[in-house]
Amino acid sequence: MLEKLRVIFTIPELRQKILLTLGLLAIYRVGWQVPLPIIDPQAMAAFADPEKGGGIGDLLRTVAVFSASQLSQATIFGLGIMPYISASIIFQLLGTVWPPLERLQKEGEAGRKKINEYTRYATVLICIVQSWAYVAFLSSARVGEQSLISPAFLVDGRLPFIWQFVAVMTMTAGTIFLMWLGEQIDEFGIGNGISLLIMAGILAGMPMALYDLGQETSWELGGGGGKLGIETLLVLAALFVGVVAGVVFMTQGQRRIPTQSAKHVRGRRVYGGTRQYLPLRVNQAGVMPIIFASSLLLFPQLIFQYLSSAFPASSLLQKLHMSFTRGESYLYNLCYIALIYFFCYFWTAITFNPKEMADNLKNFGAFIPGYRPGKRTADYLERVMERITYVGAGFLSLVAVIPTIVSGFLGIQPQIASFYGGTGLLIAVSVAFDLVQKIDSHLVMRNYGGLLEKG
Repeated sequence: MLEKLRVIFTIPELRQKILLTLGLLAIYRVGWQVPLPIIDPQAMAAFADPEKGGGIGDLLRTVAVFSASQLSQATIFGLGIMPYISASIIFQLLGTVWPPLERLQKEGEAGRKKINEYTRYATVLICIVQSWAYVAFLSSARVGEQSLISPAFLVDGRLPFIWQFVAVMTMTAGTIFLMWLGEQIDEFGIGNGISLLIMAGILAGMPMALYDLGQETSWELGGGGGKLGIETLLVLAALFVGVVAGVVFMTQGQRRIPTQSAKHVRGRRVYGGTRQYLPLRVNQAGVMPIIFASSLLLFPQLIFQYLSSAFPASSLLQKLHMSFTRGESYLYNLCYIALIYFFCYFWTAITFNPKEMADNLKNFGAFIPGYRPGKRTADYLERVMERITYVGAGFLSLVAVIPTIVSGFLGIQPQIASFYGGTGLLIAVSVAFDLVQKIDSHLVMRNYGGLLEKG
């Protein structure tokens, strides 16, 4: 492996791409730490604390995982790239129901560039709306009697319109700059720029999580004093390796459907007739079901938290608040799993079109043995996808609840347990595989072995 890494940096073009990517990611991490000038950092940190902010702090941390954002500290990159991701998802959904956009998708590279242009415009609009709502929320929020806005910017206890406008434009420009960074990585660097930004935000929390784990460990057998023992660390290490191996196995898992191309006789030669495979991913929906499910379940928690604080005498509202608190009830986990299954089938139905796939096979002169081209082939592909989606949804559900199980049974912090499953681990593994494949393509072009090849 060390020899392969040495070979990577001996190729000038590949070395330049990797160093440029690392430099752009470093710029992102610097801006990630720069707070808005109107914010009081101490008050904001106390507000985002789960012990004080409650569901709000949980919401901010959950959104930060898949948006490369820093909403809990209100930085210039506070919105992250979530507006761009939201705009991309909107246009992807519209492409399935709006004929003009569907025609653009079928125009190839020209249509893709046009859709990307519309996506950028939509990103700016979403940024302005979200940042304005976020700044208005910060202006009205309190930690006890203290405002989150620095006293130097308040006039009669309120934030003037001009400073609200400056904060909105700063956060909007920050998101657009992140979108530009991602596009520069796509064009001049290596890997998918947007995915790498999200992965950098996820992995940036690992050193602090390891430090906290070290502080909670007594480094003795059996532990003591409320701290973890060495045997617990060994269990955590083995569990982490096992979970990552399982995620890799299921992420790369495919259901290969055999296809046969028709034979064509030209003169004395016979063309075609070869046997190939049509790969269908087991986890066709990717990480989107977990993102949608976790985001949707945060709203009942916030609503019941607000109602229970407004009506403290109501025992029913207190029970509902505890029932929808992450990791503290079976009802939350059951709703989590049910939503993951729903969004798995929903997202697969949007992104997977069996009729179009059957038509493509027919146009290329290929067919699935035992099934007529056309509707019979489309029905068979849809039936197979329904079955493997059930398995993929079960895998996503298991990965989603593993952090809760690890945190509850081993007694470690949720921030540490989050590295054993959930959205962050799936995104990190998927992006890592994509990055390895991009590097392998450069190595193979120069007759070198890939990173995962033996010998």
